[in-house]
Amino acid sequence: MQPLAREFIAAVREAARDGELGDTTRAEWSRTRDLLADLSRERAAQGFSPTETATFVFSFKQAIFKRLRSEFGSDAETLAEETWTATELFDKLGLYTAEIYQKAREEVIVRQQQEMLELSTPVVELWHGILALPLIGTLDSNRTQIVMQNLLEAIVAKSAGIAIIDITGVPTVDTLVAQHLLKTVAAARLMGAECIISGIRPQIAQTIIHLGVDLGGVLTKATLADAFQVALRKKGLAVAKG
Repeated sequence: MQPLAREFIAAVREAARDGELGDTTRAEWSRTRDLLADLSRERAAQGFSPTETATFVFSFKQAIFKRLRSEFGSDAETLAEETWTATELFDKLGLYTAEIYQKAREEVIVRQQQEMLELSTPVVELWHGILALPLIGTLDSNRTQIVMQNLLEAIVAKSAGIAIIDITGVPTVDTLVAQHLLKTVAAARLMGAECIISGIRPQIAQTIIHLGVDLGGVLTKATLADAFQVALRKKGLAVAKG
């Protein structure tokens, strides 16, 4: 028998001796729950399915039923009662592993989504003091927070005075997206950096006008290249053909 199986059986035996079999939420079952929780989180991280995880518990049923038959085989009523009690107990423990597994998987998914959001909002230094933040995909509230955090941290780290927010890869701009952009611009200004929004395509410009969103206080350009040229001029620099 594997060490984990031995430890699990020992924990169940201890809890069954000191506690109540019908309520696995009691303190006597804490050791058993901790063992199953660790198992569930480990298997969730390793890619096991909920069924495979719960099977660890359910696999003990056959041995338990065999033991009960050997002890109460001559007493049908007692055998039925003990079998039902054992079935309920191991079903509860098996379902507990599935619940913990699900929570662990949700935590993994949330963490991966967070990491993907952070990777999808890189801040690039185009020139000393000039940053670019190319956005691709939908800009929602959660992503806006990451965008602002990454941009503000980069402004401080690079001592940047100009930040270009490029929305060429943003499929649509609605009122909410425009508000998120304005919040990001305002946050950058508070850190002493001027923002330029690039990637304003004709259809996006029409949408912004139709929505009545006021971007009058924000410098906008059609392309990232145009915005970069403006940023260089503000720095007193220019790109010349060789």
